[in-house]
Amino acid sequence: MCFFCVQNIAIREIFITFAPEKMATLHIFNPEHDIALAANLSNFTAPHAGRQLRHDLGFLPAIWATDGYVLVENVEDAQRDFARVMHRQFERFVEKRQLAKLDITHVEPWGWDLALRSFLMRYGVEAVLSEEEIAEIRDLSHRKHAVDLLRELEFEGTTGKSWRAETTAEVKQALRNHRRIVVKAPWSSSGRGIRFIDNELNEYQDRWIRNVSAAQGSVVIETYCHKVKDFGMEFESDGQGQVRYLGLSLFHTENGAYTGNILATEEEKREMINCYISDDLLCKVREKICSCLGALYRHRYAGPFGVDMMVVRGEDNDTFLLNPCVEINLRRTMGHVALELSKQCSSGHVMRVEYSDNTYKLKLKQI
Repeated sequence: MCFFCVQNIAIREIFITFAPEKMATLHIFNPEHDIALAANLSNFTAPHAGRQLRHDLGFLPAIWATDGYVLVENVEDAQRDFARVMHRQFERFVEKRQLAKLDITHVEPWGWDLALRSFLMRYGVEAVLSEEEIAEIRDLSHRKHAVDLLRELEFEGTTGKSWRAETTAEVKQALRNHRRIVVKAPWSSSGRGIRFIDNELNEYQDRWIRNVSAAQGSVVIETYCHKVKDFGMEFESDGQGQVRYLGLSLFHTENGAYTGNILATEEEKREMINCYISDDLLCKVREKICSCLGALYRHRYAGPFGVDMMVVRGEDNDTFLLNPCVEINLRRTMGHVALELSKQCSSGHVMRVEYSDNTYKLKLKQI
């Protein structure tokens, strides 16, 4: 019987009666993770937009989950939305009230933070990371590691400088040297915690930098780059010193916020980037990231992560350069989602996250 033809079936009760699996994994989409990590609180209430995104797109892990369960806010809504996007069913969505009845032995969230740990323990899930392990992940998520990695990726054809600053005096000195800079909070979510500053600080910017430095210890300064194209590389760490490259992510942003990804084969995406950046340079950067972050994450982090990059215009306006490390996202990313969808969908599509009528929707559209 077609999913959309099922009438008057108590779907929630069906899932409650599942026989628990041995070694069951719980998959979770918690998009508020970056904000929760910055707050570093066990009792944390996400902003409305984060809660809405979690409710509307909670089904996302079902795209790649091959075992276990996917935690969602509402099973029926998740069934409907997943079927709309993927044209198939997924029968292991669960809600928080069901968790205590399941034998969860492993959790794979979007990202680990204290708020998620506290939530899971409150609903009977014991397979959580310790507070010490989450503290390690928080430290590794600090933008200081992106600063360090950018220095390691200085090859011919790359550009970009970044460094840490603790005072507004240091920021003002950077403006005297570079005229236009980007200032970032050490921990923040996409599109937030970032300020573009020209020539001199105004009162609002000065106050923001002082507040961030007081709360998080410093800010990160980057030289401004004339962006031509956003993209990234997606990876996975085994936690034992090895990092595996998963693929390119060609994504779009509007006002710093993510809006979508191109779905294509790795060869097709590489050809798009090779219009600007040579394959040889991409290979050098990829291998160096695997080496540097493999060593950094050894015994400290196992899981997916992504490195955001930019194609930028050279000073002569006729050449293109690579900024090889704009951000390190120590969590799963929408690029990982796009890689999974690219395996299941034909090329020539774009994955978009759209917001209308107070609802986020994932849509696959032909280019």
